[in-house]
Amino acid sequence: MSEANNRQEHAVVADGLEKYYGATRAVDGVRFDVARGEIFALVGPNGAGKTTTVEMLEGYRKPDVGTVRVLGLDPIADAGRLKPRIGVMLQEGGLYPGLRPLELLRLFAAFYENPERPETLLERVGLTDSRRTTVRRLSGGQKQRLSLACALVGRPELVFLDEPTAGMDPQARAATWDLVRELRDHGTTILLTTHLLDEAEHLCDRVAIVVAGRVAALGTPRELMSSRRVHRVTFTASAPLDTHALAKALAIDDAAVGATGREGEYEIEAPGTPALVAALANHLCTLDVSLGSLQANEQSLEAVFLQITAENATP
Repeated sequence: MSEANNRQEHAVVADGLEKYYGATRAVDGVRFDVARGEIFALVGPNGAGKTTTVEMLEGYRKPDVGTVRVLGLDPIADAGRLKPRIGVMLQEGGLYPGLRPLELLRLFAAFYENPERPETLLERVGLTDSRRTTVRRLSGGQKQRLSLACALVGRPELVFLDEPTAGMDPQARAATWDLVRELRDHGTTILLTTHLLDEAEHLCDRVAIVVAGRVAALGTPRELMSSRRVHRVTFTASAPLDTHALAKALAIDDAAVGATGREGEYEIEAPGTPALVAALANHLCTLDVSLGSLQANEQSLEAVFLQITAENATP
């Protein structure tokens, strides 16, 4: 694909990025692209280089090696043309504490040629009832929602979100997920960083796992989760179980059966074949114990993340 076509197809192209702070290499050859209209996440442990990478994409830091294109532009050389087309949500800071939410959004709206209506944005992020409360008196979750509204006021083509649901209660978090999906469905590209692996798993189209300044794995959540073969059955039971008796009923070694430490939950280290699941159900039936949840041969994105970060950690 030619460079011109690549720019049209992708909202973000990061090619071999390196960034040094003295002798420390914070970013080490990072390479990925983000398709237009995609929700893309950068995840990784603290100090992995996520923030530095995003700052290079936003134009706040210049790469020492490599190139960046955002909406087909150089974030530094073309900053004047690029900034009206992107939105940036910071995890904290950037909000004037003495202003009220509606005042703040009207101020930000004045910077754009065709902004979103501040009143509409306040309603979309669930802050209409707090429009007369000063920013300093908002809760942490409310400040996050206001910061998101500020990032969206200019109707951006691309939005950078840093820990977008940090400090939010479950209801606000779910509403934010819905809003992000709605933005994606209307063609907006979203690049976010998050420490919440279930957020990346359920919200994002693709995820890049960054470890020690490098992209250690990249793919859809399903691709990443299926990249690690799992032979495990996890289930919950309505009453305590004798794991020795269960292992005997399943005709497997005692060491392969155990409690997970969570109330009523057990784990079987064996392939979740139909025969094993049937034997498990039959054993519980003889004990008159109800089977709650059951997962066979599955693992979460969080489990994969922990495996990959451990494998790629710097000695």
